[in-house]
Amino acid sequence: MIAGVADTHAALWHLFDDTRLSAPARAFIDKAAIDRRRIVVSSVSLAEIVYLIEKGRLPPSAYVDLRAALGDPDHVLKEAPFTLEIVDAVRRVPRAAVPDMPDRMVAATAVYFGVPVISRDGRIRASTVSTVW
Repeated sequence: MIAGVADTHAALWHLFDDTRLSAPARAFIDKAAIDRRRIVVSSVSLAEIVYLIEKGRLPPSAYVDLRAALGDPDHVLKEAPFTLEIVDAVRRVPRAAVPDMPDRMVAATAVYFGVPVISRDGRIRASTVSTVW
């Protein structure tokens, strides 16, 4: 069962135990793991990580390590492919509230699954989409 959707930074910060992950977000992910629930990462976040590596903003190991975690059946993080149903959910995330398309895609993934987004993004948090931060 899915507990939440991690925005790109939240997934990486959890994976690398980065102090920028807020205490409530960390607790939410940890509780999901204890309860054997999953935190999903949109496939758009994986593409974003590739892009950020190419721009030199992330080390190449970020993608490799996240892919390894997603492939581990015991890890709390799992991939959520970007499907036609999630594309339909994008229409329920107003562009005026969340103008960045990758952010809307992540938010729409949460809307589709009926779970919160784990994100520090101010626009997502100010929108009607449920968030944890």
